[in-house]
Amino acid sequence: MTTSTILLLILSVFIAAGLSYFQYYYKARNKSKLSLFLAFLRFLALFGVLLLLINPIITRKSFEIKKTPLPIVIDNSESIKELNDSNLKTDFYTKISEDKALNQKYDIQLYSFDEEFKNLEKLDFLGKQTYIDNVAKNLKQLYRNTNYPVILFTDGNQTKGNDYVYSFQDNSSVFPVVLGDTTSVFDLKINQINVNKYAFLKNKFPVEVFLQYNGNESLTTTFSIQNGNQIIHKQNVSFSAKEKAKSIQVLLDASSIGVQKYKASITSSIQEKNKINNSKNFAVEIIDQRTEIAIISDNNHPDLGTLKRSIEVNEQRKVNIFKPNEIKNLLDYNILILYQPNSTFKGIIEQNKSVQLSTFIITGTNTDFNFLNQNQSDFTYKMLRKKENYFAKYNSGFNLFSQDNIGFSSFSPLENSFGTITPKTTITTFLDATIRNIETGNPLLAFVENGKQRKAYLFGENIWKWRMETYLKKKSFNDFDLFIDKLIQYLNSNSSKKSLVVDYESFYNSGELIEITAQYFNKNYELDENAQLTIQLTNKETKATKSYNFLKSNLDYKVAFDNLEKGTYNFTVKEKESNSSFSGSFEILEFDFEKQFVNPDRTRLEQLAINTAGKVYYPNQLDMLIKSLKDTDKYLPIEKEIIKKTPLIDWKWLLIFIVALLSIEWFTRKYNGLL
Repeated sequence: MTTSTILLLILSVFIAAGLSYFQYYYKARNKSKLSLFLAFLRFLALFGVLLLLINPIITRKSFEIKKTPLPIVIDNSESIKELNDSNLKTDFYTKISEDKALNQKYDIQLYSFDEEFKNLEKLDFLGKQTYIDNVAKNLKQLYRNTNYPVILFTDGNQTKGNDYVYSFQDNSSVFPVVLGDTTSVFDLKINQINVNKYAFLKNKFPVEVFLQYNGNESLTTTFSIQNGNQIIHKQNVSFSAKEKAKSIQVLLDASSIGVQKYKASITSSIQEKNKINNSKNFAVEIIDQRTEIAIISDNNHPDLGTLKRSIEVNEQRKVNIFKPNEIKNLLDYNILILYQPNSTFKGIIEQNKSVQLSTFIITGTNTDFNFLNQNQSDFTYKMLRKKENYFAKYNSGFNLFSQDNIGFSSFSPLENSFGTITPKTTITTFLDATIRNIETGNPLLAFVENGKQRKAYLFGENIWKWRMETYLKKKSFNDFDLFIDKLIQYLNSNSSKKSLVVDYESFYNSGELIEITAQYFNKNYELDENAQLTIQLTNKETKATKSYNFLKSNLDYKVAFDNLEKGTYNFTVKEKESNSSFSGSFEILEFDFEKQFVNPDRTRLEQLAINTAGKVYYPNQLDMLIKSLKDTDKYLPIEKEIIKKTPLIDWKWLLIFIVALLSIEWFTRKYNGLL
């Protein structure tokens, strides 16, 4: 309390006393004991009012003992039960949590974890995944600025998250208590399978399998891969005490379209404690991206063979060369290449008006431009019979697909009739035509989009020279072949835009978080951020159906499913306002993360203890752990002084006391006839 406040309080005493004296003694006729009592009441009331006006700050001191937090975190995952020889007691941690001496020194708090971190309620050891890294993240949030020990009951076998060995903060010391039978047992295990999720039909796709052996003797095992009931790969794999891990690379045939399920297995003649980890399922979706291309020409030219060879470098593409009257059904093909069309192409062009195949039209000195003017609406041709050589000029602003400049301007000129080529619709030019460095205003290679149909126009023959010159410069045809491949890929792509785009995988492992994302576009093909998307999910075997709403994220909409049973699921995504929909299906493959282990991961738990200045213990060493925590001087309770300052005006009882004094004074005067 400051000096000025003390002086004001003294002054208040004199003021309250003076006023009371003046009213009850100075002006009073009878100076009785009653006057003295009333003066005393008035003095207290006035002094209380003046106290409220001065409002001094009252300071209180108290002391609090702050204990060091001691979180006891217990693994509630399924692997804990799997790795124990006998029935596991659910109260094995109570010896620590109920120790009186520890409770006097530490603030003991109980947590459990599997895939989630939570306050301990009960242990059932049914968690489907172990997420130790999440324990570190949650403890970091709870105890930011405190040095504290952590008792971690676990087997150390994490199935999700980052490496927990380096996840815990420097201000925490972790004391892992290793749960599970640490006796080393014989075990063969498929540790990991690396495979692409997609493969092309009639190609081979690689599979990489990592095998692990736990034992001390030399052993020959059998590794196999089967598709359905058929074994498609089989080989012997040898292990020894020094060679306990092997990597197997296998090339498998993509022979059938769709999701193909495979099972990789490793077996031996020795009986194992855990055979669940001897096999692992994986799946690959086989996609048929084979493109059938028809080149139609009325005359022979080196360009035809060049195009065929260049296109078929991609094994997913097949090229056939026809005369105009030889091709019967356009539906057998994906792309048409019309080489120097003339009147004999009329039937082909008429048929394609209904089929709407993407086309690549190449003109030259033998092209009937009058026929083209009558049978297409993309360009107007005013051509003379005079021949001209046209050089290429690369358009760096081209953006329909990614293509580098492979030296187009240095290639030999292409030959075409002399004249003007005027677009009648919107075109995208890739190469402009020049004559001896003079721009003609004509395109040399241009693209047109019309609904689902895409068209490419090359105004010049002798493109075979470009491929040969590419080889002379680079000793490889790769640059030219890749250019043609991208051109064909562009023509083969469907240009129609969808209002509802859904992204999902064809298969998942059981226990994984399944996430499906979607984007909805309005009529202008702009992302609609106010769409209302729902998904209806149906189990194909049980016919059970559930509906969920998508949640909006930054760039799309998302929905996540957890703990779905293995099986095939059909789904339909709908947008409420427009009624747009998308249907698909995915399959959940059987896989139990928690049954892949035969021993606790003692090595990683020891690394964790070393990194955090802790120590590893076992269930039969709990007394040692308790003694260590009791005896350590690193974690001592702290006596904390608490100073609390309260303004006098916050004292409600003082106001009540003043009112009570004035009331007593009034009733006393009333009773004695002084009013």
